[in-house]
Amino acid sequence: MRYQGILFDLDGVLCSTDRFHYAAWQQTAREAGAPFDEAVNQRLRGVGRMESLEIILAGSARTFTETEKQRMAEEKNERYRALLRQMTPADMPGGVRRALEQLRAAGLKLAVGSSSKNARFILRQLQAEDCFDAVCDGTQIQNSKPDPEVFLKAAAMLGLPPAACLVVEDAPAGLQAARAGGMDCAFVGSAPRPFPPAYILRDVTELPGAILG
Repeated sequence: MRYQGILFDLDGVLCSTDRFHYAAWQQTAREAGAPFDEAVNQRLRGVGRMESLEIILAGSARTFTETEKQRMAEEKNERYRALLRQMTPADMPGGVRRALEQLRAAGLKLAVGSSSKNARFILRQLQAEDCFDAVCDGTQIQNSKPDPEVFLKAAAMLGLPPAACLVVEDAPAGLQAARAGGMDCAFVGSAPRPFPPAYILRDVTELPGAILG
């Protein structure tokens, strides 16, 4: 088998919290007097919270202190977590769960590699913690994607070298992080790709067929 481990991004790959992120960031942008639409939202995909805030604030005519930025980021996260409490196991499609079961049955180790500091909370809401051998999230890293830190740490948690792992991503920053970490990438969805990934998938349900043969 070509790979020994699979490293999954969370949002947009295993589930979708886009609607919650959008609503929470939209309120932040409104308070900052910055424009916010789907084009701006797309630029935030796979990017850490403070980096996302900087992208939004760049559209404002106002300037903000570091203290104000920290407060805004914390308030955004509080709004987002309140919305996340609406999530249930139904927010992870059954086909995705079956794909994870197939991969584990084939002997692959599975990990989540997410820049989100809410990744474990989301997995609990989805009742999906037992689907993975390891979770590396935003609380365990210093650098967000496109830095490869989250994937390198996830691979280390599995006890595997980076080259033995396949990253599953839906964001350009994640694709770049995989390459920087020396890993192949299976890219989910139709977001712009800065370079060709090893695999292009409509969704995770296609992954077992793509790599198990």
